Amino acid sequence: MIIELGHFALILAFAVAIAQTVVPLVGAHYRWSGWMAMASPAATIQVLLVGFSFAALTYAFVTSDFSLRLVVLNSHTDKPMLYKISGVWGNHEGSLLLWVLILALFGAAAAWFGQQLPETLRARVLGVQASVGVAFYAFILFTSNPFERLAFPPFNGEDLNPLLQDPGLAFHPPFLYLGYVGLSMAFSFAVAALLEGRVDAAWGRWVRPWTLAAWLFLTIGIALGSWWAYYELGWGGFWFWDPVENASFMPWLIAAALLHSAIVVEKREALKAWTILLAILAFGFSLVGTFIVRSGVLTSVHAFANDPERGVYILAILAIFTGGALLLYAVRAPVMQAKGVFGVVSRESALVANNLLLAVSCFVVFIGTIWPLVAEVAFDRKLSVGPPFFNAAFTPFVIALAALLPLGSILPWKRGGGAHWGKLVPVAVLSVAVAGLIWAMQTGQSLGGPLGVALGVWLVVGAGVDLATRTGRGSVGDRLRRLTRLPGADWGKALAHGGLGITIFGVAGLTAWEQEKIEIMAVGDRMELGRYEVVLEDVSRVQGPNYISTMARMHVYEGGRDIGVLIPEKRIYPVAQMPTTEAGIDNGFLRDVYAVIGDPQQGGGWAVRVYIKPFANWIWGGAIIMALGGLVSLGDRRYRVAGGARRKAPVAGVPAE
Repeated sequence: MIIELGHFALILAFAVAIAQTVVPLVGAHYRWSGWMAMASPAATIQVLLVGFSFAALTYAFVTSDFSLRLVVLNSHTDKPMLYKISGVWGNHEGSLLLWVLILALFGAAAAWFGQQLPETLRARVLGVQASVGVAFYAFILFTSNPFERLAFPPFNGEDLNPLLQDPGLAFHPPFLYLGYVGLSMAFSFAVAALLEGRVDAAWGRWVRPWTLAAWLFLTIGIALGSWWAYYELGWGGFWFWDPVENASFMPWLIAAALLHSAIVVEKREALKAWTILLAILAFGFSLVGTFIVRSGVLTSVHAFANDPERGVYILAILAIFTGGALLLYAVRAPVMQAKGVFGVVSRESALVANNLLLAVSCFVVFIGTIWPLVAEVAFDRKLSVGPPFFNAAFTPFVIALAALLPLGSILPWKRGGGAHWGKLVPVAVLSVAVAGLIWAMQTGQSLGGPLGVALGVWLVVGAGVDLATRTGRGSVGDRLRRLTRLPGADWGKALAHGGLGITIFGVAGLTAWEQEKIEIMAVGDRMELGRYEVVLEDVSRVQGPNYISTMARMHVYEGGRDIGVLIPEKRIYPVAQMPTTEAGIDNGFLRDVYAVIGDPQQGGGWAVRVYIKPFANWIWGGAIIMALGGLVSLGDRRYRVAGGARRKAPVAGVPAE
């Protein structure tokens, strides 16, 4: 009965979304207050209905209701409870239901916290947001119904994909979806502004918190996915330029550009047309990612589905919303005239350069990701575009962006000069000196390590200098007091830029100085790698809740001192008949010792692979600091009262000619 109620609630949410699309948009067009007022309660009702639907599906997984087809395909009675719950979104249909739940939640949040918005703009934002929901409700109900019953339920399920039976599944997809779907709010604000015929400083302030929240969630989601791949897949890598990884990275790059561009709109009322375009493209790339994950046209270990027919529906959604918004953008372009004038050397110019670097780097990733599909369709050739291409094509943009960020941050608005950049000369000297020291210490290795270290120091120390320059002059005590009173956005920017520097440092250090060794080891054997020694003490067969594990126990010694124990595993899941690798990792501040046990060998012993991974944890530590910067910026009081001064402003838009 609960399942049927959940299905019925989803259908009702679909109907409410249709009403929320039509009525407020018509009301905003004719300035009918009663019709526009319908948007907020409809958004609340919609999120309650889809929330109940999602809870009903979760109940089916928790209770192992094998009369539901989705539960049969993705669960099993022996599966731990954590994976029963996370299994709800560990598949195509359930993850789509999570998608529309988050979409409705963002719409409801805009209704709850958007009371300060002009009446017509709020109605249009909620109407556009609901229209996206209509498309996805239709997609779920007509092609991907999660509540499909079986006439003859089996006694047990087929189990969840073993690669997904990890705590990472409980956190990585929800955060990623909060970022993906959160960009729909930026899209809704952009289309609403085009319908209004007005983009001004207040609009820039309204759209920034929503974009910042989406970027924050994407940052956490991408970092969690990278960390999950690092310890779960046994490859020892943190990023593989997989199509689905790229699908999340592309909207992150565009969202970062949108955040910086919206600053210019807010402060100087410039770059209006460009900012609107970025808001449309950010959500467009989220839809591209949805297509890649669910269509099966590109092979990926992360893909949820392999159904090109469903991919056609997603392509239609992409064409309708992105294409329609771009058409409206072309029609309304004349009303988005920029007001601010700025010099070549100014913060505005630096932000323009920042935007160009982020946008072009995104399109480089997009071309590399989609080119195998284009080559197969257009030229009947099967190609593989892998890390060598992405590393060579993308890295120069990262270097240029990292070099630019401290320079742009320290410049004033409208016009700057060499006097401002002079404050960063000691930082540049320090960065070059550190790079030179690293270069002198290493022998026969690439320039990548020293260059990454230099960029990391440049970004971190540059962010600190930027904060210090905002405290003015006076005694140290006075400046420290002023430092604590700086707006949250200033602290958030410094943390985000510094976090990026730490991540670049970690990536460069790991890539340049990683050590690896593979040997056939029997119990009692020792492997030496650098200054570390690994001893294989025991290999045992362990019965897990729903798997059988070959578990090794290894002691790690550094200079003869016992520093830890590694427990790598090779698991077999009998129901799915699929193996997985669980790495044994001794985490450290400056390095990880990473071990993987392979299959038993014919002559005896096991294949063992050991890595020394310097600064590995700095990659995710930097991502955490970046996300913290986004969170601190969200706490800025100026965003909590965004647009308050515009409450009494006239709501009439500029009519299209």
